Amino acid sequence: MKRQREIVKEIVKNIGLLDDQKIQRALDEQFNTKERLAKIMVRLGYVSSENVGNALIPQLGILPLAIQIDHIDLKAVNTISPQLAVSHRIVPFKLQAKTLFLATDDPINFLASDFFERITSLSVDMTLADQADIDKALAELYTSKQKETLHSDLSKLSEDIKDAKGDDDAPVIKLVNMLIEEALKRRASDIHVEPLEHKFRIRYRIDGVLHEIQGPPKRLQGSIISRLKIMAGMDIAEKRLPQDGRIKLALENKELDLRVSTLPAIHGESVVMRILDKSSFMVGLEDMGFLPENRRDFERLINLPNGMILVTGPTGSGKTTTLYATLSHINQKERKVITIEDPVEYQLDGINQVQVKPQINLTFASGLRSMLRQAPDIIMVGEIRDLETAEIAVQSALTGHLIFSTLHTNDAAGAIMRLADMGIKPYLAASTVQGILAQRLVRTICPSCREVYQPSKEEMVMLSIVPGQLKDLELYKGKGCSACNDTGFKGRMGIYELLVMNDSLRELVLENAPSAVLCKKAREFGMRTLKEDGMEKVKRGHTTIEEVLRVTQDA
Repeated sequence: MKRQREIVKEIVKNIGLLDDQKIQRALDEQFNTKERLAKIMVRLGYVSSENVGNALIPQLGILPLAIQIDHIDLKAVNTISPQLAVSHRIVPFKLQAKTLFLATDDPINFLASDFFERITSLSVDMTLADQADIDKALAELYTSKQKETLHSDLSKLSEDIKDAKGDDDAPVIKLVNMLIEEALKRRASDIHVEPLEHKFRIRYRIDGVLHEIQGPPKRLQGSIISRLKIMAGMDIAEKRLPQDGRIKLALENKELDLRVSTLPAIHGESVVMRILDKSSFMVGLEDMGFLPENRRDFERLINLPNGMILVTGPTGSGKTTTLYATLSHINQKERKVITIEDPVEYQLDGINQVQVKPQINLTFASGLRSMLRQAPDIIMVGEIRDLETAEIAVQSALTGHLIFSTLHTNDAAGAIMRLADMGIKPYLAASTVQGILAQRLVRTICPSCREVYQPSKEEMVMLSIVPGQLKDLELYKGKGCSACNDTGFKGRMGIYELLVMNDSLRELVLENAPSAVLCKKAREFGMRTLKEDGMEKVKRGHTTIEEVLRVTQDA
């Protein structure tokens, strides 16, 4: 990525289109939105689309090509996933010896040929094509093909299963693997397998929202659920009690870990699989969506020598991701880092991770007490659930350790009240808590189909926009396309509320001030609320007002 940015910067500067300041702004915008650089330069009003193409094509030595769908090599098409082709607007049209020929309507993609060479293990030859040709090729090759392939494959396998003799027969195995593979292709975080009265429902959770897919017939639910239980190491004969298990498998050159749980329901066992994909999970703080001032303050907090830093939010708000990214950021050879988690979702290099096991009395509290004898510098406690764990964590922070943990509260100030409700004395909370980060996850607008729209008066009020500011501001919505499964959203980012403790706030904690008073005082010192942080990201074109309101209803 660094090489690509430097090449683009050099070319654009040399041909005299933009100055350094504008180039840097466009590159920063690309980093945040993952949008195509040429499109960003046009959107910001720096250049016209014609200027970009006319200027870059001679520099890169590109000759345009007319794509003919009938002449496209299907072997070439199969070298790149539909998601990657659509999101990058790339059409693989010929595979000759060990050279893959790719067509694109974006000259900037020529500077990413090394990326395509890396993922295909082939030499790549880039060619420019007309935008209309690319649109037509992508639509015909991928959009309908994905849906039809899944439906036809499910139907064929369903027929094959009629003759299957057991839960470990090949057709059942293929069908289950196909459902998992499809979830991976669609970037799902969870697979929900739900027996209903008259149907067998399969749903994928994508970007935090459940989407129903074309599932197999109800007569297959017993075979599929039994197969999943076998894969997860569960007792297939036990259908009266909930069970937990794990599935490890390799798909598309990725090592996957699926956390599986079953729940007996009136029409059969409901199964939920959480997909843990380390390759897509590990992100840095720079990828978390922090606004610059919040990132600066948060990095200062996590580099303190001692104290307690809390991350709060409901289940599924990204707290674990934030803590893992934080630990990876501050982990150094000179520091000993230990975590205690329930469960350990991902293994972090160079960090000692402990799995809670209540059945043998290895709880958060007992584990934390034992960890202190290991002389750690930094400790992460997956969640503070009770007074005993809270007291040990506070004492650890007082004795020179840096403690990270999570709480379930709606906002940052509420974490102090939650500790008080557990029984932590105000003077201990005031002495140890250095900062609190409340967070939510919002879906980001799909870069392939986002379009400008005119905000209503109500939206302008919510965004604190006056009419005169509209000329310098563009708001976006996704209209839906094949790249985002017609949702208008692709991916997620965090919105944050960072409360940094200071003397004034500590005085309020000592006085047992309500959380509303703490929040008001923190805002006087510059704290953005979750909603304010979200609305700022709406203004920057990352998400929509509706998304921010959806996830901040309780904040």
